[in-house]
Amino acid sequence: MLTLQVMGIFDKGVKKTKAGLFDRLSRAIAGKSTVSDDILDAIEDALIATDMGVDTTLKIIDNLEDRVSRDKYMSMDELITMLREEIAALLDVNLDEQKSDEDYVEPTFSEQFDFTRKPYVILVVGVNGVGKTTTIGKIASRLRAEGKKVMIGAADTFRAAAVDQLTIWAERAGVDIVKQQMGSDPASVAYDTVKSAVAKGADVVLIDTAGRLHNRIDLMNELTKIKNVIKKVIPEGASDVMLVLDGSTGQNAFQQAGEFAKATDISSLAVTKLDGSAKGGVVIGIVDKYRIPIKFIGIGEGVEDLKVFDKRAYVENLFSEEDIKK
Repeated sequence: MLTLQVMGIFDKGVKKTKAGLFDRLSRAIAGKSTVSDDILDAIEDALIATDMGVDTTLKIIDNLEDRVSRDKYMSMDELITMLREEIAALLDVNLDEQKSDEDYVEPTFSEQFDFTRKPYVILVVGVNGVGKTTTIGKIASRLRAEGKKVMIGAADTFRAAAVDQLTIWAERAGVDIVKQQMGSDPASVAYDTVKSAVAKGADVVLIDTAGRLHNRIDLMNELTKIKNVIKKVIPEGASDVMLVLDGSTGQNAFQQAGEFAKATDISSLAVTKLDGSAKGGVVIGIVDKYRIPIKFIGIGEGVEDLKVFDKRAYVENLFSEEDIKK
């Protein structure tokens, strides 16, 4: 069982979610001696309140019904244990794997990318306001600190603030940035960025794209054009299309994931702004519904607050051993 070290990794990211969930669960079973429909309904409401999503919640409730009999007493620790196991199963986490706190090593950013492909090109997509530009800057900073040569492409040429912000992040991280005049063709920026990255031997290229989703056709056409020009430089093309979502928006994040998934092939996710939200269940729901891996989650403003998403650590934080013993 992971304990102290793991418990600190995502604590800020699940604190409010955990508080709301456990408050509802405690009230649901207080004074009850059997597992009734009312209790299951209350559990359902508690999970939905975390923005886990209706489909995912119903899947968990159905599994709970299969695991407990109607006339069996269920204590709080039994309920938490069952929920913990069901959520771990949705995230494909093996909770039986025994590791001590001393054995745990937090995953590095470099481990999230396949550097046999060089440069590893990441197209970053997402609507304005989700923290897309900041996430790019933090990933660049963390990879640079791990000894990787990183280059940023400012292909969101429709928003001056995005280019200015990326420039600041590039200077902070000590990485190169490629940019052009406002209104330039985004594909041209992407082409210049990848060409420069190849010439300079960069390990990773992070390309910011326009943060708008007026309709799927516009988005699809623009991203297709960017992908095609990248293939002119490296035949294998972009390595990853990463969608950045604002976790605090709950169901809006679900909808955005669906829209972008219809418009292009999303291969990974970064979920931001989880520290100030009670909607941390959205992480579980999105993984369950779309089966797209979450690589990073944001739990604060600092560079160190962008974390590699360790599924097992996330479950341990949401349902800790101390919670189960209460």
